[in-house]
Amino acid sequence: MIIRKLFKFENAHVVRGCSTLRCRSSIHGHSYKVELLFESNFLDNAQMVYDFGLMKQNMKAIIDSFDHSITLWDKDEAEYIASMQKHSQRWVLLPLSPSAEQFSRLFFVLIDKLLSLTTSVNGEKEVKLYSVIVHETDTGYAQAFKEDAYSKNMGIVNIDEIIFSDTIKDDWADRDFWDKMKKDKRFLNPTTV
Repeated sequence: MIIRKLFKFENAHVVRGCSTLRCRSSIHGHSYKVELLFESNFLDNAQMVYDFGLMKQNMKAIIDSFDHSITLWDKDEAEYIASMQKHSQRWVLLPLSPSAEQFSRLFFVLIDKLLSLTTSVNGEKEVKLYSVIVHETDTGYAQAFKEDAYSKNMGIVNIDEIIFSDTIKDDWADRDFWDKMKKDKRFLNPTTV
């Protein structure tokens, strides 16, 4: 069975090297929609694959980190990166270009890692991330599967190279959340309210 959870965020970026002049040369924003699709052949104690309420915690925190932020590519000009960091409190520095394709791969890697580090408490069994769909516009999206997310041909998504601004970290329920995730610390799925 496959279940789907939809998240939304507003984000600005420049996608250097793309075909469209506006896209590659001007800061612009999108109203993103992110669909996380999970699969399992089992149901938990409540007869669900995975409680949607659990996704409102750490999974939402990851995606919400990009909301009202500017996403920067660490291969861009240093002067541009420094200026954006100076003029925006909310920024994320990535080791890959912030295209819809790369966002779908990035979110797959991050959510997949988080899921692998989460100890379930309600009988969830063999829940896997099936795919991530990132809608950049109403008419265009990118969908990543596991083989895409971990493809060397598309660039390695190294989470150790992802940097969130202090303002974003301050918004997390646990400010050390990201460092714990990078160090493979386990998370416990608490009961939801």
